[in-house]
Amino acid sequence: MFVSDNSLESVLKYFQEKLRGTFTDRESRMIAKSVIMQRLNLDSSQIFPPRNMTVSESDLLHFRSVIKRLLAGEPAQYVVGSTFFYNIELFCDERALIPRPETEELVDWIVRDVYLHDQLSILDIGTGSGCIALALKKEFPEAVVEAVDFSEEALNLARENAEQNDLMVAFSQQDARNSEMTTASEKYTVIVSNPPYIPVMDKEKMAAHVVDFEPNLALFVDDHDPLIFYRQIGKFARKKLDLNGALYVELNEDLADETVQLLQEIGFDEIVIRKDLQGKKRMLKATRSHE
Repeated sequence: MFVSDNSLESVLKYFQEKLRGTFTDRESRMIAKSVIMQRLNLDSSQIFPPRNMTVSESDLLHFRSVIKRLLAGEPAQYVVGSTFFYNIELFCDERALIPRPETEELVDWIVRDVYLHDQLSILDIGTGSGCIALALKKEFPEAVVEAVDFSEEALNLARENAEQNDLMVAFSQQDARNSEMTTASEKYTVIVSNPPYIPVMDKEKMAAHVVDFEPNLALFVDDHDPLIFYRQIGKFARKKLDLNGALYVELNEDLADETVQLLQEIGFDEIVIRKDLQGKKRMLKATRSHE
């Protein structure tokens, strides 16, 4: 046996020992906690402290499989199968990108900007797991929220997350590279997008666990036209935003200034760049204040 006994305490020690050097002790505890709670259908109060609880041989084999996947570089969120984002828990797997903290910052910017608005209409372009659309729907239950993505697999994951959180969002398959996308509403208060923005040539600089496991379709753009999504989304938003409506996007910090220039050329009047908590130019808001 790879643990000294079947006690939950031994399982926790096993996680700590095997993951040491790959994760911090705090991260190891959080991963172990999530995996054990999910596998045994328990809540936190039932497993911490362990209280002489034991697990089955099948459970032990499951935990060993989890460790192997983590040590092979698979993201912890995919192994655990879920993650928390802003105000909700989401299913998380290889069908969509793992929601990032900087994307939470983008959502928070929108929430703070529009919390006094009535009759909100929101469109999330490139929704992936549905994280942005669902977080905003949770914050604004009366809002009409739509979300589109090119990947049908990602949309299926987003729909599962909507059902899991009992949130009503209208999902549809669209290509964000088409500025003539067909959406349900005529106009929107907010259009938001975290589109692919990493040039293929930067792939070798990225962590293996991102490149090897997360969907490349949602990460990379052609080196010769890295702003293609911003151009098409900008054109679409210029036509579909309400007067004084706003486009919010996540940015490639290396192309932030070029993105501003592009949106100015499309016809947006006021453009604001905001840095994330790491001091990187990561978010942009473009306002349409005239016809």
